[in-house]
Amino acid sequence: MEFKTGKVLLQLCKENQIPISEVMLLREMEISQTDRDTVFLRMEHSWNIMKAAAKDALTRKLKSMGGLIGGEALKLTQRRMSGDPSACGGLMSKAISYAMGVLEVNSSMGLIVAAPTAGASGVIPGTFLAMQEEYGFSDKQMIMALFHAGAIGYLITYNATIAGAEGGCQAEVGSASAMAASAVTELLGGSPESSLHAATSAISNLLGLVCDPIGGLVEAPCQQRNAIGVSNALISAELALSGIRNVVPFDEAVNVMYRVGKGLPGELRETALGGMAAAPSACALCGLCN
Repeated sequence: MEFKTGKVLLQLCKENQIPISEVMLLREMEISQTDRDTVFLRMEHSWNIMKAAAKDALTRKLKSMGGLIGGEALKLTQRRMSGDPSACGGLMSKAISYAMGVLEVNSSMGLIVAAPTAGASGVIPGTFLAMQEEYGFSDKQMIMALFHAGAIGYLITYNATIAGAEGGCQAEVGSASAMAASAVTELLGGSPESSLHAATSAISNLLGLVCDPIGGLVEAPCQQRNAIGVSNALISAELALSGIRNVVPFDEAVNVMYRVGKGLPGELRETALGGMAAAPSACALCGLCN
């Protein structure tokens, strides 16, 4: 069940008449030489950590190590529960609050799952937990969705990068958004082909996103970009489920993202020397100005 391109992944799905999630689970069984139940339990452990992290910041204000974020997820939750008109709707509001909450847990040295990275760790749990609560998906279905997301993350890692220092935030939040978009598409009944179109849209929509952490900390603007990653994932899934297709296939989109990332100047690749990190207010906040 090995695959190193989206094209081969789709061929495996077609030949075996199974979804992307199942292909990835079988691949993990083969690589680890482990039975299905053991592999599934390992992923279940990750899912439980994700759920806990997404919920932790909703009832209390967590203080980040750098002091740049803390309490945002609680504010979002309070607004959502207030009954005031929402600019996002129930699903999106939940998803962004969960995603931003995970970043608060991460920055306060709590336990998270770096999927695909710590800086983008809120996108998948934020999207998945909101989907589960809104539509009643079982934990088993969500765990299989994680296997699906893992397949997309594996392809991006193998053929490009998920590191902000190498490819900018497009490689972190962009990749996480693609992983979530593709998995949500399968979760809602989309085909493997539709799922890869969703991933392609997610990558395309965040193409060129720079990595510019203020003070070199994974706090701001990282937290809000996780919210963007969630919204992008849901939008991309909806496009794919509606039959909207991309001109550029998934494998080419991954390659494009890699080349764009390599083309970004060093100041925009996690060095905290450019972008928002170089704004006067950001420098003053971190004591970096003369």
